[in-house]
Amino acid sequence: MASPQRPASSGSGSDMGPGNVGIDERKRKRMESNRLSAQRSRMKKQKLMEDLIGQVTELQKANVGLVENINSTMQHYVEMESRNNVLKAQMMELTDRLRSLNSFLQMAEEVSDIALNIQEIPQSPMEHPWQVPFPIQPILANVDAFQC
Repeated sequence: MASPQRPASSGSGSDMGPGNVGIDERKRKRMESNRLSAQRSRMKKQKLMEDLIGQVTELQKANVGLVENINSTMQHYVEMESRNNVLKAQMMELTDRLRSLNSFLQMAEEVSDIALNIQEIPQSPMEHPWQVPFPIQPILANVDAFQC
């Protein structure tokens, strides 16, 4: 009760019957086509990989430039903040001196009964930082700048 066995086809073209010649030729052409397609696919992948590596390199260079720019800007900010703190301290010192001189002038005015023109100390913009010290003026655009 053994089942009938068929001869295994190796696909190498060893069966050279008249009907197998056309099939063998189609199989060879298909294998060649598949081989070329696989080669094109590998080349396409390789090109894509090279392009991506190039993009990574460019982005890394851009990133380094941005980091340098950020560091430079941060250093400039720290310098400006330091200068600003010095100017604030100087302003406070000068304001205190002016108040002291004004109080001295007021005492001299009271003692001598001579009217002195003592100007008021302007309110410091540091006391109300949310108020704009100068009136807001519109910025006018030059129409010619937008023409190509």
